[in-house]
Amino acid sequence: MSLYRNAIWFLNGMHHYTRKGYEAASQNFEPQDLDVSVVGRSFMVTGANSGIGKATAMAIAKKGGRVHMVCRNKDKAEEAKVDIINESGNTEVYVHIVDLSESRKVWEFAEAFKKQYPSLHVLINNAGCMIHKREVNAEALEKNFAINTMAMYLLTESLVPLLQNNRHPRVITVSSGGMLVQKLQTDDLQSEKGYFDGLMVYAQNKRQQVVLTEQWAREYPDIHFSVMHPGWVDTPAVSTAMPQFHSMMGQRLRSPEQGADTAVWLALSKAAGETPSGQFFQDRKAVPTHLPLAWTRSSTVEVLTFISQLEMLAKAVQSKPFGVLSDPLGPQRIPSVVNVDY
Repeated sequence: MSLYRNAIWFLNGMHHYTRKGYEAASQNFEPQDLDVSVVGRSFMVTGANSGIGKATAMAIAKKGGRVHMVCRNKDKAEEAKVDIINESGNTEVYVHIVDLSESRKVWEFAEAFKKQYPSLHVLINNAGCMIHKREVNAEALEKNFAINTMAMYLLTESLVPLLQNNRHPRVITVSSGGMLVQKLQTDDLQSEKGYFDGLMVYAQNKRQQVVLTEQWAREYPDIHFSVMHPGWVDTPAVSTAMPQFHSMMGQRLRSPEQGADTAVWLALSKAAGETPSGQFFQDRKAVPTHLPLAWTRSSTVEVLTFISQLEMLAKAVQSKPFGVLSDPLGPQRIPSVVNVDY
């Protein structure tokens, strides 16, 4: 069954996820959807110093939005900030240095952000990674899971009260079509069993993001939640984490701007806000979260088990003694993490 899923997924990807797939889909876009001004609205974008994240931050800044860039690498973040300000003419661009692989620091950052900033209208969980060797962080969480799932969970849950205090709040998560080949697994969140396959761990994390988005849509009806697949995009992270795939696809890969388009549409357009919360989008359209006959659906018990495990892990992270962080919102010296798109 897994071979069937993978084959169907790849054939579907060649048709829809490539640059040609975007060009075909964009023929049906409504240009006026992004004819908007978002002056006065605040946006947080994780992984905003390159690739899809930077393209997203740039598009928001051009529409007048206040942009909070959450990045790991200070030098790259500051360079991206200058690019965004120069090209957009918008000076309301702020950099926050956070290593999303360090779960406690993610939570500390979110708690400090709520105290310092009075508003946040849109959170875009974009940062992600694909690490091919099993590593754990200071909280003993496997690093792919820590960055792709736990950081998203901690940021979103912590910032929900701030989002709820603002008009038309939204949370958008950049997932991947790779999640279509994965069924939610609840018995090995830290990838301790069997052979460690970074690509499949990444795909499992992306399935987790979809499940979380669906759950949050039910739990917080006053916030619009969505999750999206950017397609196969030519980014530094893809070239590093998947060099053979990057080389094979070449010019068929989408540009970062094409990959960011649906995230930008979900963040800015009135049309996106009128769609039901909790859906999975590709090229501005809600699409199924499962392939036909793929046996990747989860029971209610499995979903609740997963959510319960996340809650317990989050409580463990939050109960640790505070680290020495003189300014959780400011520059810090961050250890390196490979293949990270932020």
